[in-house]
Amino acid sequence: MCCLSAICSFQSPLNKTKKLIGDAGISFTNAYVASPLCCPSRASILTGKYPHNHHVINNTLEGNCSSKAWQKSQEPHTFPALLQASAGYQTFFAGKYLNQERNSKYYNYTLSVNGKAQKHGADYSRDYLTDVLANMSLDFLQYKSNYQPFFMMVSTPAPHSPWTAAPQYQDRFNSTKAPRDPNFNVHGKDKHWLIRQAKTPMTNSSVKFLDDAFRKRWQTLLSVDDLVERVVKRLEVRGELDNTYIFFTSDNGYHTGQFSLPLDKRQLYEFDIRVPLMVRGPNIKPNQTSQMLVANVDLGPTILDIAGYNVNKTQMDGMSFLPIMGKLNSSSWRTDILVEYEGEGSNVSDPACPLLGPGVTECFPDCVCEDSYNNTYACVRTVAPSANLQYCEFDDNEVFVEVYNVTADPYQLTNIAKTIDQEILEKMNHRLMMLQSCSGASCRTPGLYDTRYKFDPRQMFTGHSWRLSRLRQTMK
Repeated sequence: MCCLSAICSFQSPLNKTKKLIGDAGISFTNAYVASPLCCPSRASILTGKYPHNHHVINNTLEGNCSSKAWQKSQEPHTFPALLQASAGYQTFFAGKYLNQERNSKYYNYTLSVNGKAQKHGADYSRDYLTDVLANMSLDFLQYKSNYQPFFMMVSTPAPHSPWTAAPQYQDRFNSTKAPRDPNFNVHGKDKHWLIRQAKTPMTNSSVKFLDDAFRKRWQTLLSVDDLVERVVKRLEVRGELDNTYIFFTSDNGYHTGQFSLPLDKRQLYEFDIRVPLMVRGPNIKPNQTSQMLVANVDLGPTILDIAGYNVNKTQMDGMSFLPIMGKLNSSSWRTDILVEYEGEGSNVSDPACPLLGPGVTECFPDCVCEDSYNNTYACVRTVAPSANLQYCEFDDNEVFVEVYNVTADPYQLTNIAKTIDQEILEKMNHRLMMLQSCSGASCRTPGLYDTRYKFDPRQMFTGHSWRLSRLRQTMK
């Protein structure tokens, strides 16, 4: 079993990856992360839990990113640990684990190799990180035991900044620019204040910066594409390709100019929370595309299910999507997932943004800030034949609400929170409260648009009546 992950949301530079994994198996068009930030998202992949259950809220030790508490309470129950301890798997990991473990440099870095420091310099042939990870992975495949099943996870930081491409790829995509979708460089009206404060239109220098970043990100992904090809070919040479499941996915999306936000993730919109997910393996027919709703909390349960481990023995919130990889439709599959994020902000004012005061961070020129302490939200993302909706609430003084009909408005230009039917609004609010308080099996209950879902309006006034009251006030 092999899991390849890259920090990306675009597949155009990944032609070999698409051919070798997506075209040879199944591609999920509705794959999402539980949180659009590195460490919370990676913790969700490893634990199969939503952030409110693994308690990683940001990329710092104070935010529980690889803290001693996390290592003691969560790490022993991650799916790779269970594969090794309980399912008899030999396991291998290479790359970015959690953010406190290492940075995202391509040269001049230090790796921890089985607990020993290994320093690397600036020689491409020996030190370029993506290639180093590829070589380590191939060595594992070559020298692992043939008498035990294996799990290998390769987690490339590319295309994370500083976007250093391999020398042979530094002149590629010279005319490529960030996508000019309808939400590019437009004012985010009717959105949370952090989005509304972005200066529109962006300055020419900001647009050039984000276009350069977009191009460089694509250049770094060409080495990831090479890595995937080398791993698949090694499995083929060893006669193991046909009985190996290979997953390719990411830990978050990324925005480049949408709603005039220069560069980051952390927001609730499709460009930050939707990720690629491709899987090939035994009994998966080629050239399949599935619209079934999956999340990164499902990766651990699915891989454990493949290994024959009873997922019900765990406290994971996700579901195994192994049963649906051979089906394009399933009436018993979920119709909604939870996305949650806890914003960060500085206690002191940014000198470049004195008017915004303390509480903001990640500020660009022209005082465009990408995060704030009250950029704290939870969303229900619903995908069903009768509904393709996103409902989000902010934990701020306004209890600000954003709702989007993603079918009619795929670029999320219009917040319909004040015009949507009140009954639908209250049902979404109710479902959000249930998901935010769920744990383990209770997170896998029928979704809002599942025929088995039972909505009792009386529950709206038990424990969360203040929240519904505030919600109704904001809708007036």
